[in-house]
Amino acid sequence: MIVTNRSSRLDKTSRKLRVIVMWSYVLLILHIGVTTGSVVHILMLRPKSSIALAWITLIMTFPVIGVGLYFLIGERRIGLSRSNSIQQVRSYQKKYSSLTKSSPETIIKWEKHPEAAQAMSKLGHSMAATYAVAGNAFELFPETRSVFIQILSDIDAAKRNIFMEFYIWNEGGDADKVVSALINAAGRGVRCHILVDAIGASKWWGSAQAKTLENAGINLLKALPVGLFRTLVGRTDLRLHRKIIIIDETIAWTGSMNMVDPDFFKQDSGVGKWVDAMVRLQGPIVIPLAETVMGDWIVEHSSPSQSFITSVDFAAAKKCGESTMQVIASGPGQTSDALLQMILALVYAAREEIVLTTPYLIPDDSLLVALRGAAARGVSVTLVVPEKVDSFLTRHASESYFEELLTAGIQIVRFHQGLLHTKSISVDNSLSMFGTANIDMRSLWVNYEVTLFVYDSAFTRQLRLLQQMYIENANSVELSEWIKRPFLKQIMQNALRLASPLL
Repeated sequence: MIVTNRSSRLDKTSRKLRVIVMWSYVLLILHIGVTTGSVVHILMLRPKSSIALAWITLIMTFPVIGVGLYFLIGERRIGLSRSNSIQQVRSYQKKYSSLTKSSPETIIKWEKHPEAAQAMSKLGHSMAATYAVAGNAFELFPETRSVFIQILSDIDAAKRNIFMEFYIWNEGGDADKVVSALINAAGRGVRCHILVDAIGASKWWGSAQAKTLENAGINLLKALPVGLFRTLVGRTDLRLHRKIIIIDETIAWTGSMNMVDPDFFKQDSGVGKWVDAMVRLQGPIVIPLAETVMGDWIVEHSSPSQSFITSVDFAAAKKCGESTMQVIASGPGQTSDALLQMILALVYAAREEIVLTTPYLIPDDSLLVALRGAAARGVSVTLVVPEKVDSFLTRHASESYFEELLTAGIQIVRFHQGLLHTKSISVDNSLSMFGTANIDMRSLWVNYEVTLFVYDSAFTRQLRLLQQMYIENANSVELSEWIKRPFLKQIMQNALRLASPLL
């Protein structure tokens, strides 16, 4: 009897072991299949080598986590519906861009511009379907207090339409005054449309302030909302990073500032006040910026009203200055690498000086090569970054590039009067870039950004003066001191650099 019971127990144990072994083989085969399939999928898509290697390394090291993350954020998937909407908007934008280009008052005399300007304009049109236009007036605002004062004045003077889109909207201070001004504008019959990113302003979307705006008759719309369905059909971390204001189709604002008062925004982050700059524009350049806002609204709102479309007067923006500019609206489904190509063209055009300001510095490999090449051919290259940033991973990944850049003869200075958030490039006091795009992988490949490329010296010289103000409030990073940083810190920085294509 004892032998029989023992034999029975052994049989049960044996069966359990066989089941365990069988499921182990199933899981192993499933693991190999999913991992191999993911790697093959990456290889067949032929992304940049650095991005492909980063994902393959992550998947091979942490298979379950790696495959899951790749499914969520590994591709620039936007979904069929959004892709179709974007293509419809692009055809619509091409129509109005052609009207702008054919206007006699916007014809450009390229012989009066820097040598590289016309080629850059052609590049921008080829890749982003927007023309450079002449006849624009601008006013560069170097600090947020003066920006709010002028925006409030513009809202109070609005007669027909106000369009706004931002990545972040935050309650408090002067931002609340803008809310009051919008409510007053809606009360006197001005049509107000506000498009704000669902994640960047997630806290604000649940606030009483957003409800108050809706109750006042102001049209509010979330950009790129997240959810299970959107996770299945498209990448979930695509974000609307643009900052644009259009008033009566005669005035436009863009730049780095979100709708936040720096005295009330992220005061507990330990990085100081955010430091931004904006530009107020008049002239034909208002049209492509208005097209960008309207296009974003149409994409997010599957069936915009006819009155929304017909209310915009694209003939309102008339020549009122001498500046020549081009709008590059970039993002998944809209352009492939238009923004990167334009920045590269700007860097390669430099003969004497490049000054670049960005809060997050994680350059694409091609841009890193271009900056090093510029320094090697005798161009003075200065990179201005904040001393403190609000992202641990980004900060240390960014610092992994410092030694390579410093060794190439590039000057790096770290701004110590807050989180420098201005995104700009000036070249030879004659060409410049200004807008919403950081010099990092997210802005170059994932975010929806809007950037001005300016082809004359008047704007660029003013921008260069602003950049100089940043430099004078910054500490220079010296190679001799930087290479002495602790070895463990170097290891951490270089390890995070491997993940920089994914940040």
